[in-house]
Amino acid sequence: MFACQVYAGQSVGAKVAVRFTPAEQCEAKIIDAIDRARSSIRVQAYGFTSLPIIHALQRAAGRRVEVLAILDKTNKRKYSGATLLEAAGVPVWIDFEPAIAHNKIIVIDGHLTIGGSYNYTTAAQKRNAENVTFTESRELAREYLANWDSRLRVSRTFEGAIN
Repeated sequence: MFACQVYAGQSVGAKVAVRFTPAEQCEAKIIDAIDRARSSIRVQAYGFTSLPIIHALQRAAGRRVEVLAILDKTNKRKYSGATLLEAAGVPVWIDFEPAIAHNKIIVIDGHLTIGGSYNYTTAAQKRNAENVTFTESRELAREYLANWDSRLRVSRTFEGAIN
């Protein structure tokens, strides 16, 4: 971990941890963070097919953690992260507006932001060279949550898979 001192021209105290695939178990670290969530999880994702991460989000929803997800339009197909989350009662929206909704962000409990190049897929952990950041900062989380809210306003509720 290291302390981040500058963010968008402002001084922000943050603890940051960085992990890399394939050498490190990024998926396990993401799941651990989800499993520790107490109140809320906001997800923005492009690729979203990792069953272990989907199951962790389902467990969180089962613990009454508010889990909400905005996914890229590629997730509107059968057997996607959208269909699996929806089946678990997690509200899902599809961001159709941009060519690609390429965010890979999870904000947990308004203070932990998980980001980086890592898509939430098996390939990201097992075949790709990816990075994941874990940033403890309420200020940074607020920025990501504001962006999440802005994407929600232009997204559409997921209403089942399109074959």
